[in-house]
Amino acid sequence: MKAKTTSRSRSRNSNRYVVIMAGGRGERFWPMSREKRPKQLLTLLGNRSFLQQAVDRVLPLAPPERIFVITNQAQVAAVRRQLPELPRANIIGEPCGRDTCAAVALGGALVAARDPDGVFAVLPADHVIPDVRRFQRVLRAAFDVASRQPVIATIGIKPTEPATGYGYIELGEPLDGTGDDGRPGAVRFHHVRRFVEKPDLPTAQRYLKGGRHWWNAGMFVWSVSTLMQGLERHCPEVARAAAVWAGLRGERPLLSRLAEDYPCLTKISIDYALLEKADNVVVAEGDFGWDDLGAWPALARHLPPDTAGNCAVGDFLHVDAAGNIVFDARTKQRSLVAALGVKDSIIVLTDDAVLVAAKSDAQKLKQLVARLAEAGRHELL
Repeated sequence: MKAKTTSRSRSRNSNRYVVIMAGGRGERFWPMSREKRPKQLLTLLGNRSFLQQAVDRVLPLAPPERIFVITNQAQVAAVRRQLPELPRANIIGEPCGRDTCAAVALGGALVAARDPDGVFAVLPADHVIPDVRRFQRVLRAAFDVASRQPVIATIGIKPTEPATGYGYIELGEPLDGTGDDGRPGAVRFHHVRRFVEKPDLPTAQRYLKGGRHWWNAGMFVWSVSTLMQGLERHCPEVARAAAVWAGLRGERPLLSRLAEDYPCLTKISIDYALLEKADNVVVAEGDFGWDDLGAWPALARHLPPDTAGNCAVGDFLHVDAAGNIVFDARTKQRSLVAALGVKDSIIVLTDDAVLVAAKSDAQKLKQLVARLAEAGRHELL
C-alpha cells in the first residue's frame, strides 16, 4: 500500500527542485553519439536513455514541473521528444558552451524565478546508478541538510579502484547530527577538507588505501540563497547575470537575454569557480553504486560476458576472440558480426559508420572526431 502523504511532508518537499545537466558534444561514444545525439540521449543499457533514467530516478523526490534540464540549443528538440512529461519551458538550451559554472547559475536562476526559497539538486544526465532506492535516500538526505543549513551538499563515491580519471574529495570531520545515529542505512556526511584534481596512479593508490578520499561524482544540492551568495563572493560576473535571468518571465525573453549574456561569460567549471574556494561544503557517502560510463570499455562492467570475456549487443559469433565489446546499433538492417582472433577491441556498427578500435585507444576518439571535422565529414559528427 502506498504511504499516505501528510500535509507536513508536502510542505517540507514543495520547495525542492532538480536541475539535470544534459550538454555534451557526443564524442566519447562515437559513432553512436553525435553532436545532436550525445551519450545522455542514447539507449545503451536497458530500454530507456541515460537522460530518461536520470529523470525517472528523481521523480519520487520532485514532480515533473519542478525538474529542469539544461542542454544546448542543438539538442533541445531531441530532449523534449524524450521527456514529454516535462513542461516545455523546463528544458532550456544554452546558446554556447561556457562550462558548468554558467549552466549551474542558469539552473539556479530558473529555480529562483519559481521560488526564491527553493532548494535544488544539480545532477549529471549520463550516469549509471544501479541502486535507485539507495540513491534516492542519499539525495533526500542531502536535500534535508541543504534545507536546514547554509551548506553546499555534494555526494562522493567511495573508490573501488585507484582511478586516475576522476577528481577526488578529501574528507574532513563528520558533520554533527548526521550518519552515526543508530538508524539502519543512515546517510553519513563529512565536512569537505578540499577537492583534489585527477591524481597520478601512485597518488590514487594512496587515496584508495587511506580511505579519506572519495570520487567527486559531480552531484550537488544547495539552496538558491547559498548558491547565489557563493557566486557573489567568488564569481560575481556570473552572479550578476543569474540575478537578471531570475527576474525574467517567459521563455522568449530568457532565451534572448541568454544569447546576449552567455558569450561574455568566462568559461569555467563550477568546481574551479566556487566549490574549491568555498568553506561550507559537506559530502554524503554515495553508497548506491555509480559509473559515469566514460568510454566504450566501461560497458563491459554492465553487460554479461561470454566465456571468453566478449560483451556483445547484437548477433555475434567468434573464433579465438576475447575481451571485445561489440555493439550493433544498426536500425535499417542487422546482420551477423563475426570476429576471428580479435582481442581487446571495440567494434561498433551504426547505419552510416563502423568503428574498430583497440580498447586501450578508446580515449583517442576525440582525435578521430576531430579528424572527421577536418575532412569535412560533418554528416558523421
